[in-house]
Amino acid sequence: MAKERIQDAAPEVIEEQPIEKVNQDWMDDLQVCLTSLTRIPIPGGLVISNPSLAQATRFFPVIGALIGLIGVIVVTVSDVLGLPFGASILIALLSLSFITGGVHEDGLADTADAIAGRVNGLEQQLESTRDRRVSTVGVLSLIFAVALKWAALTTLSVSGAAVALFTMAVVSRGALPIYMRYMIPAERDGISTSAERPEFDRATISVILTLIVSFFTVGFWPTISIIIVLVVVTGAAVWGLKRLFSNHTGDVFGALQQISEICVILTIATLGL
Repeated sequence: MAKERIQDAAPEVIEEQPIEKVNQDWMDDLQVCLTSLTRIPIPGGLVISNPSLAQATRFFPVIGALIGLIGVIVVTVSDVLGLPFGASILIALLSLSFITGGVHEDGLADTADAIAGRVNGLEQQLESTRDRRVSTVGVLSLIFAVALKWAALTTLSVSGAAVALFTMAVVSRGALPIYMRYMIPAERDGISTSAERPEFDRATISVILTLIVSFFTVGFWPTISIIIVLVVVTGAAVWGLKRLFSNHTGDVFGALQQISEICVILTIATLGL
């Protein structure tokens, strides 16, 4: 009887159900990327109920090409209409922010806020990134980023600026899967975890597509120069962010994307393409 009472009092063990893996085809991946990286509406919305951004990362350069193409069209049309070149560049940069909803710019501002606020510990970091208010440092970081891009692009011709806008949009997004794969996420319920870690083949496809596009747009040696600059600058940024924050949130990806854009444009402007 005692043995039976002990068995009856024992807590019921509930067997954990395995998580069903979502199978996405290439069309699903494109739709997931569109909804995550842009504000372009999809007729009927997503078909799959639990999309995986990690699995869709192979098409990041494709979405980058679409975004870059919009920038090319805007700067070209603005120039045809006779607008000042500097104004055409600024309108093109703003159009890219509008088409993406400023998702990466928001990440840059939040990351700058977290750094300037001397955030200590994971909880303070998460609280800082959840705060939708942007401090003076966040605003200044956005102004500085736009000013750097504008200053570099205005040194180029109209065609050169168009090529730089297109290339920066592709390369900066094509490199994101690398950061997503090798950086440690900070929270279970945030974008960094919903994005998960891309598999090696997905990240590799993204990098290969990015390199192909860059080779065709700016050439072999400029592409090598861009790679070197990106490895040095973003590598230093990742190292610094890891020293400040042992983990990361999705805002860090936005900051790295903006840093990558600046690196690409400054490299192209320095080479005078």
